[in-house]
Amino acid sequence: MPILADAFQDAGCDNEDILSHCRDVGTHARNCWVLDLLLDKG
Repeated sequence: MPILADAFQDAGCDNEDILSHCRDVGTHARNCWVLDLLLDKG
């Protein structure tokens, strides 16, 4: 997920909620709100 945060930032994303969530060391699995947003499941 930290690599995804870097990719988001390189693409112009400046949403701190998304970037900090992706850089969080916690586990990201099903129902991760950022992944759902990315996959248009929200």
